[in-house]
Amino acid sequence: MAARTQELDPLSSARDLYGRELKRHRANAGLSLDRLSEIVNYSKTHLHGVEKAERLPLPPLSGKLDAAFGTGDLFEGLWEIIRREQFPDRYRRYMDLEAQASLIQVYCAQVILGLVQTEDYARAVLRTGSPRDTDERVEEKLASRLERQEILARPVPPHLWLILDEAALRRPVGGPACMTEQLGRVPAAAQHPGVVVQVLPFACGAHPAMGGSLTILTLPNGAESAYMEGSHTGHLEEDAEAVRGFRLSYDLLKASALPPDESAAVIQTAMEDYARCATPT
Repeated sequence: MAARTQELDPLSSARDLYGRELKRHRANAGLSLDRLSEIVNYSKTHLHGVEKAERLPLPPLSGKLDAAFGTGDLFEGLWEIIRREQFPDRYRRYMDLEAQASLIQVYCAQVILGLVQTEDYARAVLRTGSPRDTDERVEEKLASRLERQEILARPVPPHLWLILDEAALRRPVGGPACMTEQLGRVPAAAQHPGVVVQVLPFACGAHPAMGGSLTILTLPNGAESAYMEGSHTGHLEEDAEAVRGFRLSYDLLKASALPPDESAAVIQTAMEDYARCATPT
């Protein structure tokens, strides 16, 4: 990311506010960048970039800064706002609903669901999807994606019903070793209570969601929303009548997909195929 020459404007973005607060608290504590670097175990270069709003503060840094300065959850809170600023407005609304959902039902057409992606797989997906991004920008997006996975690590996580198109299993992303690790993550997730994984086989033929991936979010009060996503587009639908149509499509996918035990066997076979390719001969 190119260096910014303008002064920070805390009213313009949470990233600028974060940088100003970091510099202010560091100065008040009488700490040099070198000394703060030793305390939080982050490089001086990274901390300088965060102060200048040229770099995103990766999630672990915020907690370490709050601990170092005794600022409660100031930097953690600012990071949460920064994270949301990285996404288009339509996606921010989706993230809000996803965070509240008690049931998440997803059909993945081409790639494994972000909530269960491994780091290497997610990095490969992000790099391929945005080939003009710098390595630093890819890592920033990766940090945000991996942080979303904390939804499933809550004391009371949402129920997850995941339907994977066979294309998502058979399309190699990041190479055989990456796919072997990723396909191992999916059945591991399915072992958790409240998680169901099905595979929609090629043999199913035509189906109602061939246009892209589909997510149905159900809130604790029963309200539902639907999110349709293509390779470069996404649409969030909250109108109850329209969502019912997408709900029907998802129910039809459930009926067409393989049962969980058969799905696990298909995933296992695909994983073994990749493992053989990854093993030197």
